[in-house]
Amino acid sequence: MAAYSAAAAGEPAATTPPVAPDAEARALLRPSSFISAISDDDEDLEERAFETSEKVIVSLSGDTDADDEQLFAAGGYVPPFSWRKLWLFTGPGFLMSIAFVDPGNLEGDLQAGATAGGTLLWVLLWATAMGLLVQLLAARLGVATGRHMAELCRDEYPDWARRALWLMAEVAMVSADIQEVIGSAIAIKILSWGFLPLWAGVVITALDCFIFLSLENYGVRKLEAVFAVLITIMAFSFAWMFAETKPSGKDLIIDGYQGSTDDQALVGTLVPKLNSRTIKQAVGLVGCVITPHNVFLHSALVQSRKIDPGNEYQVREALRYYSIESTLALVVPFMINLFVMTVFAKGFYGTKEAGNIGLENAGKYLQEKFGRNLPILHIWGVGLLAAGTSSTITGTYAGQFIMGGFLNWRLKKWIRALITRSFAIVPTIIVALYFNASDSALDVLNEWLNVLQSVQIPFALIPLITLVSKEQLMGVFTIGPRTKIATWTVASVPIIINSYLLLEFFTSNMGGVLSISVLCVGVVAYAMFILYLILRGAEFPDRFATAVHKNSLTWRKPG
Repeated sequence: MAAYSAAAAGEPAATTPPVAPDAEARALLRPSSFISAISDDDEDLEERAFETSEKVIVSLSGDTDADDEQLFAAGGYVPPFSWRKLWLFTGPGFLMSIAFVDPGNLEGDLQAGATAGGTLLWVLLWATAMGLLVQLLAARLGVATGRHMAELCRDEYPDWARRALWLMAEVAMVSADIQEVIGSAIAIKILSWGFLPLWAGVVITALDCFIFLSLENYGVRKLEAVFAVLITIMAFSFAWMFAETKPSGKDLIIDGYQGSTDDQALVGTLVPKLNSRTIKQAVGLVGCVITPHNVFLHSALVQSRKIDPGNEYQVREALRYYSIESTLALVVPFMINLFVMTVFAKGFYGTKEAGNIGLENAGKYLQEKFGRNLPILHIWGVGLLAAGTSSTITGTYAGQFIMGGFLNWRLKKWIRALITRSFAIVPTIIVALYFNASDSALDVLNEWLNVLQSVQIPFALIPLITLVSKEQLMGVFTIGPRTKIATWTVASVPIIINSYLLLEFFTSNMGGVLSISVLCVGVVAYAMFILYLILRGAEFPDRFATAVHKNSLTWRKPG
């Protein structure tokens, strides 16, 4: 067309440039029928979280966006808050919030309530606040760059580090997914009056992969609406259970069934109070709330809205409404976690059953304690099923983004979902068959899974802070010094917690010279990789090389 236009204007047509050897060779290589069947037909070889046609339009006809954008460019004008705009941006935060109420979180809540009463409510509050800060940074990264965190890690780190980070993310995701699928299977067993065993519940739960795919075909907003329904079911079930147990408002707010006085109001919730008997439960709560795969997920979900990363006005508007939406979204899981912790604190704190309660037998204990005239066992089962189903679907979603971003695989969605699902379902079926009749063994397994997830947290938080701190990547949306201090403080908490957790867990579960030697090697490798990520994030190698170069120039100067 360009050549034709040039000829019509009396100018010689431009000659077609010769085909590069690489391009010619690439054109001659025809993919096999199998590769064509499973790969995406899009010519763009870059992995994307959402195609352009899938994104939700947030600027509609009749809006004053064009005028507001001109005023912003002229003098930094900030448009008034719009409920309509907030509604259009609502969705990604609620999908992200599912990870805060997955079955692993619920088990941590009930065990903390049963063994520590309400004294750890402050841990729940501050852990949720830390989780909010992390998720806001993930959203900031996705909106400002137009790419999600796994894609950016692929470009930021060398090949060996990228593959290690991908492996860590997959381990964390599969560990969480096993807990979520087991939680769903337990709920199905409860709701079937024990007729369906755990392994059958696992198989049924595996089908959510295909439910997810069918929902996604109807658009992002439809999928978000389904999750809103599941969150509502969870909130209603656990709130009903909370209301039926009639906990004292004073005990709930103050310091949790410890005979506190009115002068101590809000102390138990807002001011840290910890002792040697409750530190293990506190560590578990923090590890449950901050989940690595959720960081990758949220950085991708925010791209479901049509935003131009190069338009500062649009990015600032998106960040404004996403911040409000994420904050509101996390209020709901915080209340659900509070309900569960308070119910088990009310019913079982200080009893002989407190040390034996887990996800498998929690419903039975609730029914015996509070179910005189109410089927509280099945109310618990409905809430647990909603939590497990929603979290396994978001886990499938996160797995697709992690795999596609790190490896740049342009596979069809059903293939990616099938691969992601298989990573969790196959080991979960083995777990279900092995632990089907043993509550205590399941509890031990959950402890190991919590350890696996907890030790992966630095491998999501440190790259996140590194990326949002890079001015050449984030531009004007680079985080400031105060935010850097706050985020590094938040990142250091899981690292310190992991040190305690690993020391306490492995000293009580491992013995022998060989196992201790292997453990020492693993701990050293783990610490060295974290140190590498921190130094790279602080751009230490570049600064060190610059300093060495300057010193060498100084020494070369004549004295």
